[in-house]
Amino acid sequence: MPTRVAVVGATGRLGTQVCQVIESMPDMELVAGLDSHSDLHDMLGADLCVDVTLPGVSSQVVEFAIAQGIKVLVGTSGWSADRLAALEKTLAATPTASVYIVPNFSLGATLQMMVSKTVAEHWESIEIVETHHAGKADSPSGTAVRTAEEIAAVRRDRGGVIAPHSNQSARGEQVQGIPVHSLRLTGVLAKQDVVFGGVGETLTITHDTHSRDAYQAGIIMALRFMDSHTGLAVGLEHALRPGPS
Repeated sequence: MPTRVAVVGATGRLGTQVCQVIESMPDMELVAGLDSHSDLHDMLGADLCVDVTLPGVSSQVVEFAIAQGIKVLVGTSGWSADRLAALEKTLAATPTASVYIVPNFSLGATLQMMVSKTVAEHWESIEIVETHHAGKADSPSGTAVRTAEEIAAVRRDRGGVIAPHSNQSARGEQVQGIPVHSLRLTGVLAKQDVVFGGVGETLTITHDTHSRDAYQAGIIMALRFMDSHTGLAVGLEHALRPGPS
């Protein structure tokens, strides 16, 4: 039998794309597409819920799905370290639950994050500049926050990150000690620069998304990952690794 999938946020740009991907997969069946006016009970009967809503709504969707025994794939940004810690406590009481949070479905963005973690082992001067289309509601982006958190974890036992004059408002938002600068511009879809400073040199790792087609392969990988996943996982990199989570 095909996996029955409900998409919450189905009328948004990403939600529409997720629905199209699911409908193209022979072993998946789209059984419900919920929008902002829908009752969450409309997802009942699904095996898997895909949450592509807004940061202020996402927690409610995830909590409801967990309570109903429905697996959850989250493509909504805004899941900070504190929110993830609270979610882990909820999941500890429900060992069979499955939640997979993907800050960015782009393979390129995921590889940028993985490479940045390697570079962060060697350099301590690090800043992030993320640029998105003018319609993006949240800032910094979920991808930038996740990148900063991953880099900070690498630097934790290596003396931290140097961020001079971080008390000045023009120095960006501090995410675990790393300055993150957000731009919202017409004519841009998504771009992120991770900038490293060394003695006498700099290194910038850039990822630029030109089309939403960049998310399709990641959406498929994340959906496949849910077949065997239990517990909590964060980041598309988990879906790149073969075998159960």
